[in-house]
Amino acid sequence: MTLTNKKTLVLGASLNPQRYSNLAIHCLVEKNIEVVAICLRKGVVAGIPVYTKKKKFKNIHTVTLYLNAKRQEAYYDYILSLKPKRVIFNPGTENEAFIKILKDNNIEAEVACTLVLLRMNLY
Repeated sequence: MTLTNKKTLVLGASLNPQRYSNLAIHCLVEKNIEVVAICLRKGVVAGIPVYTKKKKFKNIHTVTLYLNAKRQEAYYDYILSLKPKRVIFNPGTENEAFIKILKDNNIEAEVACTLVLLRMNLY
């Protein structure tokens, strides 16, 4: 089964294989979910190019956040412009102010762990 209709943007990706965002990219690829990523440094993770700029990706279903609440502020308008169906706030990224903005824009906000959701087939 392919979940390519759940194209995911990993925001706050890391090139470090020890980081959860890096593991999430690998897991998304393993589950055949189309993935794009933005990071502070350009590179490649699991064969996926990692960008450093806010690109106008098309058909983003899910944005999974690996940025703390303060760093998310610079991405509010960008994320809204992508019109995702949902935004996942991974542990440590919880942000009540942004959750309210998302809900006001009819975007689902989910406080969860992307890795757990993927591993339990709840993604």
